[in-house]
Amino acid sequence: MTKAMTGAKMVVQALRDQGVDVVFGYPGGAVLPIYDEIFQQNAIRHILVRHEQGAVHAAEGYARATGKPGVVLVTSGPGATNAVTGITDALMDSIPIVVLTGQVPTFMIGSDAFQEADTVGITRPCTKHNWLVKDTANLSATIHEAFHVATAGRPGPVLVDIPKDVQFASAEYQPKAKAKTARYQPRVKGDPEMIERLVEAIETAERPVFYTGGGVINSGPAASQLLRELVDATGIPITSTLMGLGAYPASGRNWLGMLGMHGLYEANLSMHGCDLMVNVGARFDDRITGRIDAFSPRSRKAHIDIDPSSINKVVHTDMPILGDVAHVLEDVLNLWKARGRKVNREGLQRWWAQIEDWKKTDCLKFKPSEGSIKPQHALARLEALTKGRDRYICTEVGQHQMWAAQYLGFEDPNRWMTSGGLGTMGYGFPASIGVQVAHPSALVVNVAGEASWLMNMQEMGTAVQYRLPVKQFILNNERLGMVRQWQELLHGERYSHSWSEALPDFVKLAEAFGAKGIKCDDPADLDDAIMEMIDHDGPVIFDCLVEKHENCFPMIPSGEPHNKMLLGEASTKDAIKAGGAVLV
Repeated sequence: MTKAMTGAKMVVQALRDQGVDVVFGYPGGAVLPIYDEIFQQNAIRHILVRHEQGAVHAAEGYARATGKPGVVLVTSGPGATNAVTGITDALMDSIPIVVLTGQVPTFMIGSDAFQEADTVGITRPCTKHNWLVKDTANLSATIHEAFHVATAGRPGPVLVDIPKDVQFASAEYQPKAKAKTARYQPRVKGDPEMIERLVEAIETAERPVFYTGGGVINSGPAASQLLRELVDATGIPITSTLMGLGAYPASGRNWLGMLGMHGLYEANLSMHGCDLMVNVGARFDDRITGRIDAFSPRSRKAHIDIDPSSINKVVHTDMPILGDVAHVLEDVLNLWKARGRKVNREGLQRWWAQIEDWKKTDCLKFKPSEGSIKPQHALARLEALTKGRDRYICTEVGQHQMWAAQYLGFEDPNRWMTSGGLGTMGYGFPASIGVQVAHPSALVVNVAGEASWLMNMQEMGTAVQYRLPVKQFILNNERLGMVRQWQELLHGERYSHSWSEALPDFVKLAEAFGAKGIKCDDPADLDDAIMEMIDHDGPVIFDCLVEKHENCFPMIPSGEPHNKMLLGEASTKDAIKAGGAVLV
């Protein structure tokens, strides 16, 4: 039997029915009725962030670390507009979040009222779907539908805009079971004929490679397990995008490492030279493909994706398979087994011999420095000292992000949180807060650059208030590192506004917030300093002073194919002289 309640109470009840245990938010006038209901219950925990963008990134981190949708509650006008960057980030990276925004009363909409903004209009391009609820009778059903849309098919952000008078008015509550979800039921089973064609291609290919992305992780634990079984059973090499790290273990015998602009030499050359490319849950984005007409020119291509708009959007594929990754991989694996577990063993043997030869290049090798800390060394030591722990890694965006992807290994999905598609500086710190809320006893480290970290530094207050022991591992080169690198390579070393000339003392900043600060600039002290960070039972800002002009290699210059990688300073200078480095 349905029960009459206020719209504000409906919101809280709907969240409880959806299994929500935490909400990230910031109060304001247009959502005070909802906050009053939150105050009067204990089932849902509220985390008070210091900025609405931080709320969304924290919800993203929570969602990626748990597989559950993250929930955000913010007020109207600037509260909603401050959330837009995070919402767009979630859309690009297919992260399920539900954003609840307050709105001015319905009779004032369109009157330029105090803190009014056209939230639905502003967020239409950066959400899977959004709703403006003008009738309290529709509110609970709309929230339930929002959760369904956020998590079904390709995950993503949704937004429900709730006017203040709708929160005060009363109506009958509609339980989750009555939610209208039938109109959005994405296809999950792949076309059997296409799956059979893919299995035939796997059986005969001489130089196959699995190219995997975040869609494997978004599909759930079963997808990663099925992928591992298929890769290990066939003996086919596997590489991954930035977003897909951890779906296949870094210690796995078929692992090639990450591919793309700053991917490994052997991974990129395998993509360029393969005769069968099996794309599993990736979207052929430009950081991976380089120049489209030179992208893996001699391969047949299969693409498994649940989003029909991703199929043939960027790269034409020979075997498009629309469906959920887990369902499709299960069918592929079962059919391949039923047909006799066949592969082209002679071809694969030659292919692996070629790959092992490429690996001898050792593209991540760097020359250590006794007088200063190289960023690669800092991350190699972080990996060595945290490997095997219950560890989650977040990053900001820039050189440090790429080095983290290169030097840190991930054995399981949902352990790596980074901003891929939008490349949002300021993402990592609040995301690490969301991860720590989800896994309070785990080691959560945010690998940051000093410039990115400063963009949402105010969230240190959140970490201290809720006693969240997040570790901020800042590779401080006093530069906008990736910007400076591109200016060096492509803009004649004209460093236009890429130096940070007024940085804070990070140790004093940590202490000002009530946290611990650690500073290290000597390689000989690095291990002890990292262990001090790990062993501290509260939040830490670790200021790791690294070489200022270190560049991130390997690197594929924008617009170049995978076989024109720059492996270091010498190859870079030669390419520039020959005109090989191309501006975006």
